[in-house]
Amino acid sequence: MTLNNDNELSGLFAHKRQLRLAQALLLVLLVGLGLLLSGCGKEDERQKIAQQAMALESGEECHLCGMIIGNFPGPKGQLYERGLQGSMKFCSTRDMFAYALDPEHQHNIQSVFVHDMAKNPWDTPDEETYIDAREAFFVVGSSRKGAMGPTLASFSQQADAEAFAREFGGKIQRFDQIDLAQLSNLSHAGH
Repeated sequence: MTLNNDNELSGLFAHKRQLRLAQALLLVLLVGLGLLLSGCGKEDERQKIAQQAMALESGEECHLCGMIIGNFPGPKGQLYERGLQGSMKFCSTRDMFAYALDPEHQHNIQSVFVHDMAKNPWDTPDEETYIDAREAFFVVGSSRKGAMGPTLASFSQQADAEAFAREFGGKIQRFDQIDLAQLSNLSHAGH
């Protein structure tokens, strides 16, 4: 390629400069996009770490039924839902599951907690013994009652759940095995 004058030469340099500028801008955009995508989900991760079961205050009401939580025996539940501040507290594991499994809420549930009943007296569960409900073993259909009748007894260890089931009946299940049909059957069995 032969250049005839200075105008063509300066035009070529300007074009190359614009091309390099465009390449640099594209590189910055790609790096920025990569950093942004690599951060996706980390906020949820940090939020989950910060989400913990909170102590029940005197007179606190169940998020589902409105009953005073501390007035009833058996394991209680708490959960955090995406987009809402603070934990929601429930007078029983049954009410907690009814809320958590509702299709309107199910996809927004972040953290879920229940009492480890191997470390608690049935009538007065201790605030210090909440466990991650997704890791717990549940005894469904036992003879023990919670708020408003039958509830799901929760345990951190399978052996404790098995011992409870031998004494009080029921079937051991994990969090993801429990569904709304079982909760409905519990409700009908209690009345």
